[in-house]
Amino acid sequence: MNDISYLKELESCELCEHRCRVNRLKGETGVCRVTTPVVASAQLHPAPPESYTVFVGGCNYKCLNCQNWSISQYPDNAMTLRGWMAPEKLAKECISQLHSSFGQLMGADRIFFSGGEATIHLPYIEKIVEEARKIKPGTKVNFDTNGYMTEKSLERVLGFTTSITYDIKAYQDEVHLALTGASVKPVLRNAEYIGKYAKDKLWEYRILVIPGINEEEIKPLTDFIARIDPALPVCFLAFRPNHALEDHPGADQALMERCVEIARESGLQLAYWSGHPGIPGEKIDSFPGMEDYYLSKGARTAGAYARRAGCHTHPRNCSTCSLNQHCQIKRYIPGRST
Repeated sequence: MNDISYLKELESCELCEHRCRVNRLKGETGVCRVTTPVVASAQLHPAPPESYTVFVGGCNYKCLNCQNWSISQYPDNAMTLRGWMAPEKLAKECISQLHSSFGQLMGADRIFFSGGEATIHLPYIEKIVEEARKIKPGTKVNFDTNGYMTEKSLERVLGFTTSITYDIKAYQDEVHLALTGASVKPVLRNAEYIGKYAKDKLWEYRILVIPGINEEEIKPLTDFIARIDPALPVCFLAFRPNHALEDHPGADQALMERCVEIARESGLQLAYWSGHPGIPGEKIDSFPGMEDYYLSKGARTAGAYARRAGCHTHPRNCSTCSLNQHCQIKRYIPGRST
């Protein structure tokens, strides 16, 4: 690394709502367990919006269901990532690939930052965007996020992005905590702000549908979004068995179609679903002891999977967990990938 003055705020990191205030530049780690920014991979990607996608390593969530677990649970899962890249070098790569013959044929028109969670690398991403726009003014940028960022970070993201893809995993706090280890309150707050004041930047809200866990969350979520603006786009993603939910059944087509119906009943005008439905699995039917920590069946089911994967602090809350620097969810290596 040469000049990294743009990373100075990592000396007391408050980029996300965990607000850990650790000095990442000196090797201290908070909930995300990441010190300096690391690139997992970068490639032309056909998924809408078509882009040159930069996957960054690490995440402020410890989701049970993550399909990108090898990236998001860095550095604790012993996976090898691409590593540090100077922003100037990565910016040149992004612009070159976007304007390559293959990139143009694909229709790739923006840099897409994903992960993991891009928020934990915000000053690094801002620098990449700055360098990219020096080369090609007006370069479009998509920011893919779980929404667990501070209001200040959201303001910064809205300042440089062209589009935002925004994941919402649950409406009830206990379900969100059981699935991710983090509260949903900042996520809903930021989702509402974007929907009210930056709707032109919203590519879509994305709701992963996990049978038996967040099915009952769909109606409250679609009602919530419809109250903001019924014209906001919502994409339901079919859950595929992954990570600590590797044995859980995937969402079937009937469930996905029902989610779209529910959205329309809520008044949403732009609701659709995507993914590969119907992947088999075996749902946990018993969750002894989980009723002491969670009220809803969905949260109890998620909590049971978390306990089976090694999490013994319930209800889950990674901000306050005394074991968040030795998290077994982050170290979990699934035997199945879908």
